[in-house]
Amino acid sequence: MARVTNSDTLPFVESRYELGVLASQGVRDVNGGAEPVVEKNHDKLTVVALREIASGKLNVVDVRHEFIESYKDAPFTVDEDASLEVAAEDPLLREIDAELENTLVDDSQDGVEDAGDDVADESENEE
Repeated sequence: MARVTNSDTLPFVESRYELGVLASQGVRDVNGGAEPVVEKNHDKLTVVALREIASGKLNVVDVRHEFIESYKDAPFTVDEDASLEVAAEDPLLREIDAELENTLVDDSQDGVEDAGDDVADESENEE
């Protein structure tokens, strides 16, 4: 194939968007050392990737899966020493932090007390 056009590749992909996605993954693969399924012929890697798709020799489902996997988040480890808490230097900010913490604690305790009241109300209704 001297020149690859969209019409050459579209029978093998679902859309032009997917063509771009798969071609970019093909470029990454060849750039990473994978052997292309077509001859390079001193072409740019983008052209090689498009020729691979147009040849029909490339398993598009595998490339699609590989592309999706490459964008999944890598697992990360949690540093147990790390803390989101920031010690405020400004006394006013420390006072606001303490007030907010007290409010949150009070709200959570109110929720526990309210839940206990509901249980007591239900037991009275049953009698």
